[in-house]
Amino acid sequence: MMLESGWILAVFLAAWAGVMDWRYRRIPNWLTVPGLIAGVAVNAVAAGWPGAKSSLLGAGLGLLVLLPFVMIKALGAGDWKLIGAIGACLGPTRLVAVLIGSMLVAGVMALVLIIYKGRLRQAIGNIGRMLRSFVTLHLPGAEVSLDNPDAVKIPFGVAVAFTVLLFGVRRAFGAV
Repeated sequence: MMLESGWILAVFLAAWAGVMDWRYRRIPNWLTVPGLIAGVAVNAVAAGWPGAKSSLLGAGLGLLVLLPFVMIKALGAGDWKLIGAIGACLGPTRLVAVLIGSMLVAGVMALVLIIYKGRLRQAIGNIGRMLRSFVTLHLPGAEVSLDNPDAVKIPFGVAVAFTVLLFGVRRAFGAV
């Protein structure tokens, strides 16, 4: 069975970004920005103004929802732009499913890495600091930032790639 064009583009983009994030721990602008533009263009060609509108809403939603995490340096800007591009490919409704799935995959990846590195106690303390910061509307300390060289970091682009590939394969075989 064939995937619709938005899904094909999303799978291609996510897979490429996942490989880049795994190997280099960065997702470059030369991949995400054209991916966003291509997502809007593909959906506009496929469905006219409603497709373009859905694409722009998906990109905007992804960028808006993850912006606070980029601002507090809990998420890299490449991951943020990747979600905007995936949103442009899939639209807002499908993006929400991909975001939820990606967060679950990233959580499992983080838990495995934290346990493997013996940092469970530190992780629980950091979660407490982040929750306290959220409740008091203050930025968390540098110990929970991506700038901390001792922080355990997972490549979120890999989690996004895994999730998009899983949804894409399910869609290709008619399971979604």
